[in-house]
Amino acid sequence: MLKEKLLEDLKVSMKDKNVTRKNVVQMVRAAVLQVEKDKQIEVTDDQIVEIIAKEAKKRKDSISDYEKSGRQDLLDQIKEEISMLEEYLPEQLSIEEVEAKVKEIITELGASSMKEMGMVMKTAKERLGASADGKTINDVAKKLLS
Repeated sequence: MLKEKLLEDLKVSMKDKNVTRKNVVQMVRAAVLQVEKDKQIEVTDDQIVEIIAKEAKKRKDSISDYEKSGRQDLLDQIKEEISMLEEYLPEQLSIEEVEAKVKEIITELGASSMKEMGMVMKTAKERLGASADGKTINDVAKKLLS
């Protein structure tokens, strides 16, 4: 289970004195615990992957801010954290693979215009999960529906 892997990785990073990895793993574990407490549930591996994907997205979104401010040190740190988070995520689909899956979903749903965008996005996010980020799915769906 992913929860145990995170705990094991935390122990290893503490032994190796790898501060960045320790901080990333602790942050993920804290986010998992927060979800468990808020919803009073035991999270599944799929939910943990969603949490990790959200954390990676937050960091990717902040890259442009760090580039604008010229903070190369923080930029390097964020990129390192993203690569660590991606180790826990499933293999990311290429644009072509996302396009093929979204085409399949559009055909299946019989969607023909932007009015059905919400239905297409909902189904695509459910099926693709963390193997493709929402922005990529959205861009592909817009292109195919317009």
